[in-house]
This record gives sequence, structure tokens and C-alpha cells, in this order.
Amino acid sequence: MYEKIEDLQNAIIDCKGCKLCNNRTNIVFGTGNINSKIMFIGEGPGADEDSQGIPFVGKAGKLMDNAFDIVGINREEVYIANIVKCRPPNNRDPQDDEINACINYLRNQVMIIKPKIIVLLGRIALQNILGKEYKITVSRGKWIEKKGIFYMPTWHPAALLRDETKKMDFINDLKEVINKE
Repeated sequence: MYEKIEDLQNAIIDCKGCKLCNNRTNIVFGTGNINSKIMFIGEGPGADEDSQGIPFVGKAGKLMDNAFDIVGINREEVYIANIVKCRPPNNRDPQDDEINACINYLRNQVMIIKPKIIVLLGRIALQNILGKEYKITVSRGKWIEKKGIFYMPTWHPAALLRDETKKMDFINDLKEVINKE
């Protein structure tokens, strides 16, 4: 385990822990304020994220940024990361072996950042952080507290691109996060 975010990031720069390394352009480590009380966790990088090495910079990320603007979240003041650090082919869900190869990096990020609130963006983040028994359709918008951290499961921003009716849920969930902070 690493105590400094830079040391952790440097340790995984050439990671070959799973097959996702074979096609990546960049590891998408995470971005934002490492002293933030709020952390966002998604599932994995897409094509835009892979090319830039920054999470949530594609269409879904722009939608998330718009929602941040609406509720008054400054992207630079929160921390954003993913379950896996390399892009799954064709934006498929990360597979269990890929998640298992990467999850300790994320756990180390959480230990360094020490957020009070973690926003779980979608089913993959929810089930891999809190447990397979959780369902996003049931848990979304409801606070779950574990080991002193408050979790807010919500829709993944990519889901909002496919179903615009979920946008208000997402915005309302972000408002809950702001009010809890």
C-alpha cells in the first residue's frame, strides 16, 4: 500500500496485471483534489478517456460536467476515478479478472484520499464496492453508510445518454451529495 497518490500512480504506470493493458493508450488513474471529501467512482475508461488519460472526458463526462454545473460542484474540487484503469474493448463491462487485478489500486486511492462521501456511478461501481447483492435500480438515490463512509449510488452518466428520463434522478442525487457535505 502506498501513502502518497503520486507513488501509487507511478507504481501502476506500466501495469500488466490483466489483458486490458494490451490495447490501452493510457492508464486512466484518476483526477481531482486528493483532499476532497467527495469521490466519484465509475466503471472504466472509454475511448476519449483512454486517449487523454483522464476519467470522464467523453460524452458521458461532458454530461456529468453539465450536471455538476447545475448543482454547483466544481470538478477540480472532487476526486474522480474508476474501478478499472484501462479501457475495456468496445466499452464492454470490465470482467471479473480485470476488476480483481485493479481493485486494490482503487482501494489504495480511497485510503489516501479518505473521502467522507463516495458517489458510485452505475451498477459496476455499486456492485464491486458494496457487493453483488446491491441493484442500481433499487439502491439509486439512497444513502448507504459503511465504515464511516457515506455512499450515494446513482446512474452512470452514460446511462443518461441512453435514457434522458434519468437525468433528473442524477441531478437530484448530486444535490443530495452537496447537501450531505
